[in-house]
Amino acid sequence: MDTNNQKGILGEELDTTKMPGHWLLARLGKRVLRPGGRELTRQMLDGLDIQPSDDVVEFAPGLGFTAQLTLNQKPASYTAVERDETAASVVRRYLTKNNQTCLIGRAEETGLPDATASVVYGEAMLTMQTPSKKQQIVQEASRLIKPMGRYGIHELCLVPEDLDENTKQEIQKALTDAIHVGARPLTVSEWQTLLEAEGFIIQAEATTPMHLLEPNRLIQDEGFWGTLRFVGNVLRNKEARHRVKTMRKVFQKYEEHLAAIMLVGVKRDFQNNLSD
Repeated sequence: MDTNNQKGILGEELDTTKMPGHWLLARLGKRVLRPGGRELTRQMLDGLDIQPSDDVVEFAPGLGFTAQLTLNQKPASYTAVERDETAASVVRRYLTKNNQTCLIGRAEETGLPDATASVVYGEAMLTMQTPSKKQQIVQEASRLIKPMGRYGIHELCLVPEDLDENTKQEIQKALTDAIHVGARPLTVSEWQTLLEAEGFIIQAEATTPMHLLEPNRLIQDEGFWGTLRFVGNVLRNKEARHRVKTMRKVFQKYEEHLAAIMLVGVKRDFQNNLSD
């Protein structure tokens, strides 16, 4: 099976039937694991507008797809915070300069100094957290970011805004059962409120359908040959094929209520606000 040179990564000790869905997809050769795909990641980075003067912190870089795009912008520094050592070892392959590093740590408690970054972002990681942990992570981002710095997220969201609570819980349970990771997506306004409560002013927003495993999105994200490799790996592994089909069925069943969202917020300069 083609694992895209990711041998030894992402829960290799777990069998196919039990591992988290994103780890399984990665082992099958999928490189882009974000809910809105490559395009929404690029829109987030456009909103962050990373410059050579920026100090960037990325939470949970995963396989380093977005890290590579960020490094192409040649920021003043890049620091990734990844809790999994084997995943961090993949990201470190792309870090070739002294101002680039990947630390082992938790997004809610990085250990980095206050106001150490002008840009912080994280993708496909807040969705999997409890409400209190979501808040802690956004608080940590706010602590790290200098006044007028930028914070970007790319997550799964629920639509429409008035989706009833029973349907929300049904979707959360179905997603959790399918991907074997707790999934707690929010509505657009709930994601906005999460950032605004920690001092961010939303300056960029975009949503897109959650078509992670649909043919058109696969080709858009992985390219034609990458999609063929991924599909071939799925077809050759019976247990993996069953897991991927289950995930896709859940995504399709709740398609009208699932989307991907990216938000970019600017940290308010409280000192200037007080002087106004």
